Amino acid sequence: MMRGWGGRLVNVGQGQYGKRRAAGALRGWLIAVSMLALVGCTREEILYEHLDENRPALYVAASDDDRAIAFEIRVGTPARAVSENLAAVGLILDPELFEAYVRSIGRAQELKAGSFLLRANMTPVEIAEVLLSEQAPGVQITIREGWRLEQVADALEAEEFVSGVAYRRIAELTDVNALTEELSAATAAQLSESQACCAGADARWPFLASRPDGATLEGFLFPATYQLPLAAPSADQLIARQLDAFADRIVTAHQQAEAAGANPPGLYEALIMASVVEREAVAAEDRPVIAGVLFNRLAAGMLLEVDATVQYAMGYQPGSGQWWKTPVFLEEYQGVHSPYNTYKHGGLPPGPIASPGEDSFRAVLYPERHGYYYYVAASDGSGGHVFAETYAEHLENVRRYLGR
Repeated sequence: MMRGWGGRLVNVGQGQYGKRRAAGALRGWLIAVSMLALVGCTREEILYEHLDENRPALYVAASDDDRAIAFEIRVGTPARAVSENLAAVGLILDPELFEAYVRSIGRAQELKAGSFLLRANMTPVEIAEVLLSEQAPGVQITIREGWRLEQVADALEAEEFVSGVAYRRIAELTDVNALTEELSAATAAQLSESQACCAGADARWPFLASRPDGATLEGFLFPATYQLPLAAPSADQLIARQLDAFADRIVTAHQQAEAAGANPPGLYEALIMASVVEREAVAAEDRPVIAGVLFNRLAAGMLLEVDATVQYAMGYQPGSGQWWKTPVFLEEYQGVHSPYNTYKHGGLPPGPIASPGEDSFRAVLYPERHGYYYYVAASDGSGGHVFAETYAEHLENVRRYLGR
């Protein structure tokens, strides 16, 4: 298990720092007044003027305090917000100066997301160098696309960075109030003081409230690479980041499709479909084609008959130590009594069967329009599929590519 030296999160109080903060606020007010006076000037031009007038302050630390401070940057946080957050915890005195500096060197878009250990006795230039470094100190965890939440929990437990047991327990919570309580600490730690009053999961991730009764976080735990703090990384921190990424990438993509008139399914139905596409498709170019097949089958009132959904119902296989039974025969599917068995039950399965990536989700939002109703793996090592419009064509493809 990785162990690292920890930092501390700052409690902003009174005293010398309070005076500096008041002085910083006064400077900010004066800059705002100047901005109003300089009609026709852009904010960037005003920032550069402020930089020219205060450049020596870039080499002056906020204080002589050498204690480590854990500082988080979430994915997509703009330079202005990073600067304000640095000032809020006492790492810098002048957020406008820091923002102006990183803009002046052309790297405002390169501030790295992650966990950093900083000190108030570092100058703004030194802090900028750390935040622009390629590797932020922390624990890096990669969640693979197409994994079900139990697989993720098992992998976390094996790596020993984050408790897989705690991860699975939180991810399987079906009540949004219980989830709010579990994630409240992680949520509050990542939000500003002004947002702390509404830091619950239902406010931060409103899409969770629309889950059907009994639904877990399956499918909502966005697969990507995340960095957690060196000091005691936790399951709730990881899940909070995954839900943030889901909101940024998946919810936004769904809203854009609606605005564009693509007429996508509802968010949860699209998520279910995307999870099926994720588990069925190997080649990237097949995703929108497979999505089109699934839509065609649903529209025609056909059974989906997707192996991946039945495998989800079959669950963990102790003999092989996997979450996928192999070899498996179609005859076995008739003995799987589950609403996830799409060989026996019509429509979509009741919930997602994995965490889909953004490409699979977009394939569902913008499926390929065609006349295919069947597909079979090409079995040539490419990972691709061969598609057919009729059952007779499909049987020929099965004979040709699977030898049956």
